[in-house]
Amino acid sequence: MRKSYITIIHELGKLLLSIFLLSVLVFTMSRLAPGDPLYSYYGDQVEKMGPQEQEEARERLGLHEPLPVQYARWFQGAVRGDFGISYKYKTDVKEVIAGRIGNTLLLGGLGFVIIFGVALLLGLFCAWREDKWADRVVCGIGTVTSCIPEFWLSLLLILVFSVWLGWLPSSGAYSVGMEGSLADRVRHLVLPLTVVVLGHLWYYAYLVRNRLLEETRADYVLLARMKGLSGKQVLYRHCLRNAMPSYLSMMAIALPHILGGTYVAETVFSYPGIGTLAYESARYQDYNLLMLISLMTGGLVIVGNMFAKVINERIDPRMGLKTGGMSEEVKD
Repeated sequence: MRKSYITIIHELGKLLLSIFLLSVLVFTMSRLAPGDPLYSYYGDQVEKMGPQEQEEARERLGLHEPLPVQYARWFQGAVRGDFGISYKYKTDVKEVIAGRIGNTLLLGGLGFVIIFGVALLLGLFCAWREDKWADRVVCGIGTVTSCIPEFWLSLLLILVFSVWLGWLPSSGAYSVGMEGSLADRVRHLVLPLTVVVLGHLWYYAYLVRNRLLEETRADYVLLARMKGLSGKQVLYRHCLRNAMPSYLSMMAIALPHILGGTYVAETVFSYPGIGTLAYESARYQDYNLLMLISLMTGGLVIVGNMFAKVINERIDPRMGLKTGGMSEEVKD
């Protein structure tokens, strides 16, 4: 019990230290990047300001002090839950994100479920039909789709389905005045969701396929076949079960990967989510908004990796002993 507490404290310490270092890095790089945040807050009025007025404006926003002082002030507020105001939206950054995060969770959540549901089915099918024409066709199509840049695919879908055919909307999360319409939201989700799914599906399906094929070449498969089990039975009853730890670990690690894909789709389709906010905050030097989005995304990456480690150790305790075993071998 004591050992488990120490492990939890150790992992929590690594999480907090990683987020702290990430905050320092993002804070420094964002402020050293070219651009003037006054344009984000005051817009074109900055051009009408004299040097003295601009200096007073920076002082009001706390931008006149040295970087270490600015960071210390931001950090003190962040510890209390105060991440500052958005220069562009003139309101608390938490409120700005709260109004958009639901759209990203909807897009990313649906994409995540579809990607890993279909990836598992495709991986099983290709492993079952290894080196046959069906496997070659699926592998060929998957390789082609995975090589298409997401932004280019987005523009192509807009051109075909929005401009030429006029079937689907090219931007937004819903039409004006139809926020509560489920059908309208679904129509707006189709194109960005297609981009998110096609941009990641084959990558994970290919990993599942290869992991299953590794299992089919294990010794226990030969023994199961000698007992009279068919190749399909061995694949589903034994290989799939032994591959599940890797699959679940893959799902945990993929969270930030798929989230990054939603950012690209949101930007191209002007979908009002966290991805669009991230682009706007970087473009307009909206430092406080950029900081919180970066910390949320970075924290998700770190937690995803930690969660994957926990899953592996829960399903297969031997994985938690690998590091210790290796260290003991080195000592010997």
